[in-house]
Amino acid sequence: MEQLYSMLSAIMGTDGLSRLFYMLFPLFLVFELPLTILVLLGVLRWFARRRSSVPKTSLYRPKVSCIITCYSEGMDVQATLLSLCEQTYPGHIEMIPVVDGATINQPTLSAVRNFYVDPLLYPRRHLRPIAKWQRGGRVSSLNAGLSHASGDIVMALDGDTSFDNNMVSAIVRNFEDPSVPAVAGSLRVRNVWGSWVTAMQALEYVLSIHMSKIGLAEWNLVNNVSGAFGAFRRSFLVKIGGWNTHTAEDLDLTLRIKSYFKRHDLRIPFEPEAIGHTDAPATLRQFLMQRLRWDGDLFFLYVRKHNHNINPDLLGWPTFLMILVSGFFFQLVLPFIIFIYTLLALFILPGKTLLFLFALIYLLYLLITLLLFGAMLSMVSDRPRQDVTLGLLVPVFPLFMLLIRCWSAVAMLNEVFRRGHEETSMAPWWVLKRATRF
Repeated sequence: MEQLYSMLSAIMGTDGLSRLFYMLFPLFLVFELPLTILVLLGVLRWFARRRSSVPKTSLYRPKVSCIITCYSEGMDVQATLLSLCEQTYPGHIEMIPVVDGATINQPTLSAVRNFYVDPLLYPRRHLRPIAKWQRGGRVSSLNAGLSHASGDIVMALDGDTSFDNNMVSAIVRNFEDPSVPAVAGSLRVRNVWGSWVTAMQALEYVLSIHMSKIGLAEWNLVNNVSGAFGAFRRSFLVKIGGWNTHTAEDLDLTLRIKSYFKRHDLRIPFEPEAIGHTDAPATLRQFLMQRLRWDGDLFFLYVRKHNHNINPDLLGWPTFLMILVSGFFFQLVLPFIIFIYTLLALFILPGKTLLFLFALIYLLYLLITLLLFGAMLSMVSDRPRQDVTLGLLVPVFPLFMLLIRCWSAVAMLNEVFRRGHEETSMAPWWVLKRATRF
C-alpha cells in the first residue's frame, strides 16, 4: 500500500500547484453530475411511462401550416416537400416554402414552383409558395410565412431537412393540451459517415440533444425549440408578435415563450418520435464557423438581450434555476474555466503529472459517455441497429466535447469584443443594422 502511495505521489507531484489542480478537478464533476443525473432520471421516468402507456386514438386533427425557409437549397427542397406530402397525418397540411432572395436564388425558386402535389396521390396537402425577391433573412421569411399561414399549428422547418412520415402526427398530439404553446422536434444527422466531423456530430445530436431533451422535458425544462424543426400554436405565436430580428431566433423565441410560464402555467414538451434529418457541416472549418455563431449567440441572448427576462417572477423557479445552471454556468462560464484550466495545466504542470491528470479526466468523462450511450441504446433509440455503430466514436467523444467547450470560449470572446452576432449569415447587414441594438 505504501509503495502504491509513493508511486502515485511521484506521478501526481508533491508541489502545491500540482495538488491544487487535482483539488480543482472534482469541482467540475460536482456541477456536471447533477445535470447528468437529472437527465437520466427524466429518461427513466419517460421510459417507464412509455412502457406502461396504452395507445390512444384521437380525433384532434387541426390544420397544420409548415413554413419552410429556403435560400440556396436548389433541388434539395423538393425532398423536404415530398417528405411532408407523404405524412401519415389524416388532417390538412399547408406547405409554405418561402424563398428568400428569389432574384438570385432562381434554382431554388424553380424547384419549388415545379414541385407538383398530385391531389389524388396526396389529398389534403396544399402548396403555397412565397417568393421574397429581396433578401431579408431567416426571421423575415418566417414572419412572411406566418402572415400567410392558416393552420392552427405552425411549424418552422429548414428547406434542407426531410422528415419521418409520422412526424406531423407525433407533433400534433401534444397540442391537445391547451397549456402547450410549442413543441420541440428531434433532429438527426443525415450525412452521418460523410466525414469524421459529421460522425461526431451525429453522436452529439443523439446524446447531447435527443436524449437530453427527453430527460429534461419530463421536468418541463426543455432548453430550446430548434429553428430547423419546431412547432407552435399559431394563436400564441401571433399574440407575442412572431419571430424577432437578430440571430438565434429559435432560442430568442423560446425564451420569450418561457417568460409566460409563471403567469400561465405553460409547458414545452419534446416529441422524440417526430424526427427530422439534416446535413451537418462536413469539414472542421465549417463546423467551427457554425459553432462560432451558435455559441456566440448564447452570450448575446442571455446577457445582452434577455437579461431582464431571466427572473423567477416570469419564468418560475424551476425554469429560472435551469437557465442559471445550464444557460449561464454551463454555456457561458464553464467553457472559460475549462479553457483556462487546460492552458494553465499545459504550461505549469510537469510532464508525468500532466499526463496522469489528463488521463484521469479522460477516463471519468469516458465513463459518463458510456453510461449515456448505454442508456440511449437501451431506452431511447428507435433505430438501435443504426445507432450502435456510433459506439465506435465513444472513445473519441470526450476529446471532441473538450474541443467544443474550448471553442465556445473563443466564440463568446468574439461576441464580447466584436459583436459577432452582427456578422451572421442568417440576415443581410442592412436588416441587422435597423434592428434594436442591445
